[in-house]
Amino acid sequence: MPTLRTLTFTLFVGILGMLPTSAQADESTWQALQEGGLVILMRHALAPGIGDPAGFELSLCGTQRNLSAQGRAQAEAIGRLFRERNVPVADVYSSRWCRALDTAELMDLGHVEPAPWLDSFFRQRSERDAQTRTARELIAAWQGPGNLLLVSHQVNITALTGGGVSSGEMIVVRPTGNSFQIVGRLSR
Repeated sequence: MPTLRTLTFTLFVGILGMLPTSAQADESTWQALQEGGLVILMRHALAPGIGDPAGFELSLCGTQRNLSAQGRAQAEAIGRLFRERNVPVADVYSSRWCRALDTAELMDLGHVEPAPWLDSFFRQRSERDAQTRTARELIAAWQGPGNLLLVSHQVNITALTGGGVSSGEMIVVRPTGNSFQIVGRLSR
């Protein structure tokens, strides 16, 4: 006769078998993106380090933490993947930080519009609420056609979704009138 531990383990394994795998979840997210009408919240590609160096100036890329060679290749590969999967991107907005702008431009999915409401507030936490509110309103209003790509920073995306995000990772959301729901995550 099976023990309680054996039954619990069997039940746990059965439940895990019913959950979608990461590959299945990724595939359903890609399919949803092909239909359009979604918003992609993307953290800039790999730019080693945290924050920006002392003496940071927004208008001078040399004073900022920038994409590494691996980050540049990552951004290009993500853009290529969007094109291979026929994901329609209607508009692209980016933080004005060089690492975010470079990510968006290297993806080569359309004209990149710099947007102050996507700028990092890592050093200026007092900007968090106003920027997050603006981003939420613009995300909730998105209707397509196509998808909206927003390239930003970890702190901004965490404020919007409540969860962390790694370099080059994307959280795909569906606008729902006055808010949004998370459709899935894509990482590269």
